[in-house]
Amino acid sequence: MTGPTLTLPRADGSAESYRLSAPRQWSRPAGGFTSRVAFAAAHVVADPLADNTPGAPARLDWDATLAFRRHLWAHGLGVADAMDTAQRGMGLTWDTTAELIRRSAAEAAACGGVVASGAGTDHLPWPAGAESLTLDDVIAAYEQQLTVVEDAGARPILMASRHLAATARDAEDYATVYGRLLGQVRRPAILHWLGPMFDPALEGYWGSSDLGIATKTFLALVREHATAIDGVKVSLLDEDHEIALRAALPAGVRLYTGDDFNYPQLIASGSDALLGIFDAIAPAAATALAALDRGDTQGYDEAFGPTVALSRHLFSTPTYYYKTGICFLAWLAGHQDAFTMVGGLQSARSVPHLVEAFRLADQAGLLPDPDLAAGRMRQFLAVSGVNA
Repeated sequence: MTGPTLTLPRADGSAESYRLSAPRQWSRPAGGFTSRVAFAAAHVVADPLADNTPGAPARLDWDATLAFRRHLWAHGLGVADAMDTAQRGMGLTWDTTAELIRRSAAEAAACGGVVASGAGTDHLPWPAGAESLTLDDVIAAYEQQLTVVEDAGARPILMASRHLAATARDAEDYATVYGRLLGQVRRPAILHWLGPMFDPALEGYWGSSDLGIATKTFLALVREHATAIDGVKVSLLDEDHEIALRAALPAGVRLYTGDDFNYPQLIASGSDALLGIFDAIAPAAATALAALDRGDTQGYDEAFGPTVALSRHLFSTPTYYYKTGICFLAWLAGHQDAFTMVGGLQSARSVPHLVEAFRLADQAGLLPDPDLAAGRMRQFLAVSGVNA
C-alpha cells in the first residue's frame, strides 16, 4: 500500500508528482542495548507564540519538548540534552537551558530514562566582551553550569567552549581548564570535541588547527584523567581519524561517535554513539542497534542504510544549520504542532533543502503518518508560495 500524492518543487523551478511510501514498521527494544551505548542529542520545541526572533529570550513548549524525550527513551536511546542540537549557542539562553536540564533529568528519573547534559560557558558574553575574559572566568563559567547538571542528577558532558577557544593561548591552557574541571566532577564525564564545521568559533581547539597536534594534546589530557572520563564525543566528520583515536584511548574510555556522515560503519566497528541524527531517525537507530546486539548484519544495514543519505543532506554545508531540518522532520512526523524554532532558525534552510529532506525521510521509512506528513508539507509549501 502506498501513501498520498502531492506535487513537489525541484530546485530548478520545475515540479514533480511524488507519492509517499507506506510507513515502515520498526521494532522497539524491550530494554536498552547490550553491544553499544547510544545517545540521541535531542532538539527543543519552541513555543510558537513566543518572540522567537534572534536575541529574544527563549521560550519553549515544555510539553512537546519533554514528550519528544520520552519518544527517544521509548526507543531504548539515552538522551543527550542541552547540546548543540538544542540550539546551544544559537538562540537557547542559559536560563532556559538550565530549566531544560532540570526538567529533562526529572523526566528521566520518572520514566527510567538515561540523560546526559551539556555544561559549557555560553552564558558568558559573546562575541563582544569575550576578549576581556580570563581562564579563571572560563573555569568559573563551566563550574556554574556543571553544578546545575550534577545537582539535577544528569551525567555531565563538558562541551567545547567558544570562550575557551578565544581565551586559551596554547595547549597548556586547555590542560589547565579541563584538569580543574575533571578534578571535581562527581561522576565520570563525557568530553565533547566539536569541529569548526559545527561551530566556526571552535577553530584551533585544543591549542592547534593542526589535527595531529590537537589530537596529541587531547589524548594526553584523556590519559591523565582517564578515571574521571566516561568517554569522548567526537564530531569531526573524519572516519579515519575517529578509528585511530578510538584505538588510542585508554581502556574503559568510550568513543561516542558524533560523525553524522559515517555512523553506521563507525558504530559497527566499535564506536558508541552520541548523535544529532538519532533525533530524526530514532526508530531506525533502535532497530539497527537491536540487530547489532543479535549479530544480524543484514538487519543492521537495512535499518541504517537508507538513513545515511538523509543525514548527509541534513548536515550538509553550512553544517551548523542541520537543526532546521531536524525540527522540520519532527513537525512532519507529528512530534510537535508547529515548525517554529528559537531565534527564528526555521528560516535557515531553503525550501528545496527541506523538500529534499522530506523525500529522503519518506524513502527511509521515517514518516509514521504519511497523510499527516503530506498535509503538513502542503501547508509549508503553500506558505512558501508553492502550489502542492
